[in-house]
Amino acid sequence: MKILVVDDMSSMRNVMIHMLNSLGYNNTDAASGGLQALKMLRVNNYDLLITDLHMPNLNGEQLLAKIRKDEKLQDLPVLMVSCEDDKTKIMGLIAGEVTGFMIKPFDMDTLKRQLRLVQPKIQLA
Repeated sequence: MKILVVDDMSSMRNVMIHMLNSLGYNNTDAASGGLQALKMLRVNNYDLLITDLHMPNLNGEQLLAKIRKDEKLQDLPVLMVSCEDDKTKIMGLIAGEVTGFMIKPFDMDTLKRQLRLVQPKIQLA
């Protein structure tokens, strides 16, 4: 499974990639923001996008909206990560068809559980 990890903080990208590697997911790429991620998504084939919600320029919610409107990307599973605890905001993301949501800070078990939940939605080519 090829995974794109998006976060504007390099430390968070590194932690996420390390956690994914520890769980056996070694085919990962990283992007420092939504604009870079969108370019990468349009050029490469990914099975899953894990993105932070709060980022400058193109945040996770805007990235999700662009993905869901893109014919090539619309079925891509998206796992959103955030320290957001506003239930209205989270419900809006769910309505925007986010595949999964994790609240920071999270641990390896939470990540593993979310990956198991999104696994059936991944269409391996």
